[in-house]
Amino acid sequence: MPAPALLVYTRTTDYRHDSIPAGVAALRALGDFTVDATEDPAAFEEPLGRYAAVVLLSTSGEVLTPAGRQRLAAYVEAGGGFVGVHAAACTEYDWPYYGELLGARFDRHPAFQPGRAVVEDHDHPATRHLPAVWEFTDEWYDFRTNPRATGVRVLLSADESSYEGGGMGPDHPLAWCRDQGAGRVFYTALGHAAEAYGDPAFRAHLRGGISWAAGAGEQVSPGGGPPRPGRLPPGPRCRTK
Repeated sequence: MPAPALLVYTRTTDYRHDSIPAGVAALRALGDFTVDATEDPAAFEEPLGRYAAVVLLSTSGEVLTPAGRQRLAAYVEAGGGFVGVHAAACTEYDWPYYGELLGARFDRHPAFQPGRAVVEDHDHPATRHLPAVWEFTDEWYDFRTNPRATGVRVLLSADESSYEGGGMGPDHPLAWCRDQGAGRVFYTALGHAAEAYGDPAFRAHLRGGISWAAGAGEQVSPGGGPPRPGRLPPGPRCRTK
């Protein structure tokens, strides 16, 4: 059986992260997926059904056409996996559905610095390998709203006492998952620096989140395309505890 395919999208129309090439290379190096990486919005104007998941890797600004928005929404609602990494939360502010899909939108961040991420849920492939408290260096994104209020399953949260400039207080989600229609959504706010993508723990975090999102089960192919080859076996849905 062929490996599941990912569409990795890295278009930016606002701030561009220097870590994007390292992120793409890390996803290719996981070895669990074949990766189609692109910055061409036309990729979303074709059927997405052959992809086990779509990954927005530090995209920023408005990056999809109206037709691409429709294709992406139909894909997820029909069972496609969606993954957002870091600046994916700084994307498509003018599209209300995207904010619902992701669960929260970026607001601000303090200086890039070391801090502590606290694992709230070890019963997920994105976090089960991590220690209870994970020392990491990143930008520690603040969000406009707390995604927990929307019913997401929070996997990681930030300990704001461990770094300077946090703005969300004691309840500061960093990574979470949720269901959207028949599909699955995973988001992690981490991944600012190129060095993160060489960190084995962070790579395992990405692998777990992507594999989970890509395993939403067999569905009718979204967008009119052929059935997705290499679909991962179904697993538990993303329910809050």
